[in-house]
Amino acid sequence: MAKSIDNRFFRDMVASMRNGVLAIARDGTVVVINAEAYRILGLRTDAGDPGRHFSDLLRDHPDLVRVMASAFELSTLPNRAELRLKTSGKVIGYTLALISDERARVRGAALLFKDLTLVEQAEERERLRDRLAALGEMAATIAHEVKNPLASIEVMAGLLRRQMADRADVQGLLSDIINEAKMANAIVLEVLEFVRPIRLQVDRTALSKVVEDAIVMAERKVPRRNTLIDVVVPRDLPTIQGDYHQLCQVVTNLLINALEALGGRGAVRIRAATRLSDEQDRAADIELRISDDGPGIPGEITDRIFNPFFTTKPQGSGLGLAIVRKIVDAHEGRIDVLSAPGTGTTFTIALPVEVPGRLGF
Repeated sequence: MAKSIDNRFFRDMVASMRNGVLAIARDGTVVVINAEAYRILGLRTDAGDPGRHFSDLLRDHPDLVRVMASAFELSTLPNRAELRLKTSGKVIGYTLALISDERARVRGAALLFKDLTLVEQAEERERLRDRLAALGEMAATIAHEVKNPLASIEVMAGLLRRQMADRADVQGLLSDIINEAKMANAIVLEVLEFVRPIRLQVDRTALSKVVEDAIVMAERKVPRRNTLIDVVVPRDLPTIQGDYHQLCQVVTNLLINALEALGGRGAVRIRAATRLSDEQDRAADIELRISDDGPGIPGEITDRIFNPFFTTKPQGSGLGLAIVRKIVDAHEGRIDVLSAPGTGTTFTIALPVEVPGRLGF
């Protein structure tokens, strides 16, 4: 009877752990795998998994197969190591330990792991803030020094154009000078906006209103033409404590990027719903997803699109997405991107709310 209770207690303990647990026997067969391990690894629960060889169970995670295969070969096993799963992009922290009996005979191995993706993202945001602070001081100084000469060039070119109204050849050149000066000035203003500290005017804000107005603003800058914009943002979502105008800028910038990528064809889909938060100090998040079925973003530049001054557009300043991320960070939110060539792009923004509200997309 005591043994039965011990076994039941052991099973309940492993099932209740907030870490992923995967234990294998000496021959490589799976003995234990808990629900958290299934969730982190994106595997479908199957009652027949215990008894399978771990390489078969983890065939979609070859990097993890290599870790498990080394359990009985290494003299020193990894403790609190980190690994990025190539198939999902998740970062896990893990410890690998041998399981021995009372005679010190090795009977198997156990992998205990935790999803550190959000932790890594938070650390990356902190590193980005430090880089941006230093960059901001330098950019603000340069922008102020450049702004005044640009204004003088535009004014003087305008005076010359009026004085030489009878010279058609000169008029064209002066018009080009004025247009280029205006374009350069617009970039300077965007740099100043980016480096300026964000001061939020926080109020109860309805995300449905933000999306509705952002669509109008985006269409003023990029014609929709034959692009479908499909919106499902329930009006009864919990309000958020946010800056309406700044959040409008976030959604507008993302919509402009989507419309430009589609070139007047395809579809943009906007979805929002309340999710239980993964963070202990937040009851729930509102997740806003903006997806397009455009050409997608090459994998080698996906990690760089939020970097200041990085752009693939001939006339782009490379500050649009950097400003988007800065505003989202100021709201204590998160923004992620999922994209690949030929599969479109999805931006997901998570903003904290205090009321759990409705769940599910």
